[in-house]
Amino acid sequence: MSILSKLSFKDQAFKLRENAILDATTAVLGSKGYDLMTMDDVAGAVGISKPSLYKHFKSKEELVGQAMVRLLDGAIDQVAALDPGLNPVQQLAALLEWALRVRLGGGLPFLPSTSPHVRDMLMRNVKYMLRVVKLNRQLEALVRQGQKAGLLNPALPSDVILFSYYARTCDPAIDYLQTFSKMADDDIVRHMLTVAFAGMEAPAARATAA
Repeated sequence: MSILSKLSFKDQAFKLRENAILDATTAVLGSKGYDLMTMDDVAGAVGISKPSLYKHFKSKEELVGQAMVRLLDGAIDQVAALDPGLNPVQQLAALLEWALRVRLGGGLPFLPSTSPHVRDMLMRNVKYMLRVVKLNRQLEALVRQGQKAGLLNPALPSDVILFSYYARTCDPAIDYLQTFSKMADDDIVRHMLTVAFAGMEAPAARATAA
């Protein structure tokens, strides 16, 4: 039985509306960014009044923080569901594929913004930071396992690999390809995974360099 089914009808309706608010927040953030997004934008996207919105979230900071917490919860769930039979790089690739598909569906990247205000706001959000630490620890372990197994370059600091990996989730190439190319989402994901893990050199060139 799901958590939602255990709630009263009133509480279920409240929770469903909260999820709709977070969906709308994600969409508005994706199109306008944090600075230009307003509570009016979100209320209008959901089809509720602004006072009704404030019954769920008291400020734009709280609203965006919860949207990011939900994203990280999804990522942590994906890590828990990874096939243990896959090697560390395959597991990293599977998670990145999920993240890219979230982006293509209008979702948010792992790294939400380079804005100092947004960064400071999220760093004050305890729920968000706890999840960041947990996810970072899990992915760092996969990176180190990949390096130890010779699947990832052991000469690179693990932080370089890890934060380059995170950056792929907010790569603007996704937006450009989705808007201007004629590729299907599956092809965009496949090519972005190739660039992330194999680079852009032709296999023959890599063999010659080696």
